Amino acid sequence: MRIDIITVLPELLESPFEASILKRAQEKGLVEVHLHNLREYTTGNYRQVDDYQFGGGAGMVLMIEPIDRCITQLKSEREYDEIIYMTPDGHTLNQRMANEISLKKNLIILCGHYKGVDQRVRDMFVTREISVGDYVLSGGELGAAILCDAVIRLLPGVLNDETSALTDTFQDNLLAPPVYTRPAEYKGKKVPEILLSGDLPKIEKWREEQAFERTTQRRPDLLK
Repeated sequence: MRIDIITVLPELLESPFEASILKRAQEKGLVEVHLHNLREYTTGNYRQVDDYQFGGGAGMVLMIEPIDRCITQLKSEREYDEIIYMTPDGHTLNQRMANEISLKKNLIILCGHYKGVDQRVRDMFVTREISVGDYVLSGGELGAAILCDAVIRLLPGVLNDETSALTDTFQDNLLAPPVYTRPAEYKGKKVPEILLSGDLPKIEKWREEQAFERTTQRRPDLLK
């Protein structure tokens, strides 16, 4: 998979891709992540990427010209399955969406900033709009990092145990069951005996029951 991220603040995105699972995925050659500074696609001396909005109102808007230049150049080099715009009014990211996107080959992620982008960008280029929640961030960079993390960890070979992602919370619309590790007893609190039994079918059944119970209590909306 190749992911090209267009942003006015690439420095915000450097750290998340230089550690842990995302770094290892790149080192294994399972994903390429390229950051593109939108200011490099301007023509003026001041590298301007934003302007006042027509009709008045507070807040600046990302201009169409540099975004067009960047996307057009990228598309001249390869085909893209999706051009994703990170925006609060997009479809809310969930596990099913992450699963679907993980099957793609080439992605462009456009990070909004200020008051967003010129609507014509969305009309002409964007194929999918994604939000990471019902709140507003200073820009789309952190949302893009969240999306990439959710997607990249699903790629075959990224996790040491590929079955791990299949048992995550929200897979099968269930929250994950409780988990325990050593010691078996700590300050009077014991690990459930079933997990120490070695009876794998019973353990799996217990986990399914716990996942359903936890989902019923905390997120009943997932069961509808």
